[in-house]
Amino acid sequence: MNLFKRKKNRQEKIADADLEKTTETASNEKSGDILSSLADMPITEHLIELRSHLIKICVAVLVIFLALAGFSRELYNFLSDPLVAQLPANSTMIATDITSNFMAPIRLTVFVAAFFAMPYILYQIWSFVAPGLYKKEKKIAIPVLMSSIFLFYAGVAFSYFIVLKGVLKFFIMFAPQNVLPMTDIDSYLSFALKLFMVFGLTFEIPVVTLLLILVGIVSIQTLEDKRRYIIVGCFAVSAVVTPPDGVSMLLLAIPMWLLFELGLLLAKILIKEKSSPDLAAVDKE
Repeated sequence: MNLFKRKKNRQEKIADADLEKTTETASNEKSGDILSSLADMPITEHLIELRSHLIKICVAVLVIFLALAGFSRELYNFLSDPLVAQLPANSTMIATDITSNFMAPIRLTVFVAAFFAMPYILYQIWSFVAPGLYKKEKKIAIPVLMSSIFLFYAGVAFSYFIVLKGVLKFFIMFAPQNVLPMTDIDSYLSFALKLFMVFGLTFEIPVVTLLLILVGIVSIQTLEDKRRYIIVGCFAVSAVVTPPDGVSMLLLAIPMWLLFELGLLLAKILIKEKSSPDLAAVDKE
């Protein structure tokens, strides 16, 4: 009787294994059909689909822009507050072009609209790319997408609340005594937006480091061995992309190095989590 039960249980296990293989094969065939259908699509259909996503992105940015257009002056006042707080008592911002009073706040409003629409923009990009990805790639892509949005916002916030004040204070402090600082509103806007973009993109370093390791382009050991060169590279890059002062260079280089270490740490954790189930499976066998 016990022998009969063992045989029955063994047959049930074999049937379950066959069912899992059949399900996995069907899912692989389904994903393969999706990829083959995407490959069979003519280039015009891809372009039409891309155009529809771009139209949605433009409409979203336009709607947010129209909602914020009435507050364009308030937005520029908020942006210029760190500079105005550092200027001498008799100094003020100036407009060297007659259209600057109108165009500078409008340019800033467009940037803010795109900034707020960034999650929707990335969602549209994801919608266009997702049909061509496998399930494993989708599992990695979604957390990467969410974390990249958060890190970009964190970089812009860091540059406004911490870096911008320190850089402006440094420049105004070293102005000659017989020179009264009066910054053009267009020049200040370009300077601030460049600073925001640099720090927003710099804060994506953990995501880039993690992706390079997971894809297999570089290994954790290689990055650890080259750490000293990477640190020197962080200071070199920050010296090129930031204004010519030591404050902004340090405020960019040090976060770049720390963010690289964060990406390296996350990669180690993910690789350990992936390797532990494999080791457990080997032990059971």
